[in-house]
Amino acid sequence: MGGHHSLPDSARDSARRREFERLYAAYSREIWAIAYARWMDSHLALDIMQETFLRLWRQWEAGETIENPRAWLLRVARNLAEDMAKSAFRRHGTQSMEVLNGVVAPQPSPVERFEHTEQFARLRSLLQELAPADREILTLRYAWDYDTHRIAEYLNIAVAAVHMRLTRARQRLAALVKQKEQCRRPQTGTPLAAPQESEL
Repeated sequence: MGGHHSLPDSARDSARRREFERLYAAYSREIWAIAYARWMDSHLALDIMQETFLRLWRQWEAGETIENPRAWLLRVARNLAEDMAKSAFRRHGTQSMEVLNGVVAPQPSPVERFEHTEQFARLRSLLQELAPADREILTLRYAWDYDTHRIAEYLNIAVAAVHMRLTRARQRLAALVKQKEQCRRPQTGTPLAAPQESEL
């Protein structure tokens, strides 16, 4: 009575592992990016990214079928990033990392390397004074070069709403830059410009 789905455990586990590694290679950078956009913390983004993939593995172990893994991963990552605001992630994370052993992480991106520069340190200090939603959408657009359609997909909002949020977030950033420059006007230095309307 065995059906075609009755593969030996070893074969099933091997196939699952290969699919996990494929998804990790395809989407781990994107998951890291959206977590980073929310919190501007590379180590925290890595924690969220790993936790997201660990939860995918747990779903598979429980026998769950995920029809659209990318959409599922994005949704879980966003929820985990939101949970950080309530400190829930640290209390309820999956913890076990065995499944990630041997999975090769993508090489550092230009944004990660840029993170260590003085210019980025100045920009990050400004972004951290904005609301998380403003910080998130500005980072997705200008640091990660997501277009408005991709941002809309991730945030699950209309493209018109993305334009509105970007405009408002950029205005708040510009006001913050102006305030900071006024405070340091007696000093010399190159002003840090906010993104312009034409950059949308």
